[in-house]
Amino acid sequence: MDEQQASARAEEIVHQAVEGMSPKPTLKRTGLRPLGACMARDDGGPDDRVQYRLTYQLTGVPGSDAKTLVRQARDAWVKLGYKFQSQDGNWSDPFPSVSMRTEPDDFWMTALTGVVNRAKGEGLAAISVTSPCFAPSQGSSADSTAFHRTRVDENAEHLALAHSSRIYDALYVRHAPAQEGDGISVYQDAEGTYVHHAWSTQPLSEEETAQALARVRTYFESAGWTVRDVLTEASVPALVARNVNDESVAQVAPSATGAVRVAVTTPVAPEKSASI
Repeated sequence: MDEQQASARAEEIVHQAVEGMSPKPTLKRTGLRPLGACMARDDGGPDDRVQYRLTYQLTGVPGSDAKTLVRQARDAWVKLGYKFQSQDGNWSDPFPSVSMRTEPDDFWMTALTGVVNRAKGEGLAAISVTSPCFAPSQGSSADSTAFHRTRVDENAEHLALAHSSRIYDALYVRHAPAQEGDGISVYQDAEGTYVHHAWSTQPLSEEETAQALARVRTYFESAGWTVRDVLTEASVPALVARNVNDESVAQVAPSATGAVRVAVTTPVAPEKSASI
């Protein structure tokens, strides 16, 4: 297999899930460069192979339909004979996820629901597909020193989404429609591999921003996060917090538009303390 074949197969798996969906979503490609370092070694050692990862948000449908889209993706893959990587999704949960793999070519895929409005049960569905590892071709776009898309560790992904959900609850303001760069992505640098989840609120007044960030600070401190202020061009300082248990780092920052930007980064296999 090469990058072109991996890309074509990943696109096919996504479209197999989406083709019969109702309501019909619009595919919005997200995340960083899709070709990255291989993460399949059982011993955790280095590997000069690469793998391809593709992620789409399913946009253009009401947030109340996100759960339905995830289930329809699951049903389409089951009909094709694809296998569960873990147990089936918890469909009593308003924001379920499901992880599966193809046979015999062993592509891994996840359909999940990110929280948009927890109180109303509104979400944003996304599908990601990761290829098996393969030898890089000459002149490959993969670069071991750059950020790469890699195979998501399911626990780290769920942990990042859980932290985002609790921050959303603490802010107690409405989520904005997804923007470019929002959603789940994965990157790798010299320190390790990380799951990153980004989103933003609707624009707020200066007073509303100050109150929202005060609520988030209270949540962080009560939950045992370490917190510090970071001065920005906005009148209200941004917050950067570190979870001492799992080494996740959260940034909650006012923007020039009035929206509050939230980003949570969780190590896939933390070995060193994250710095803030």
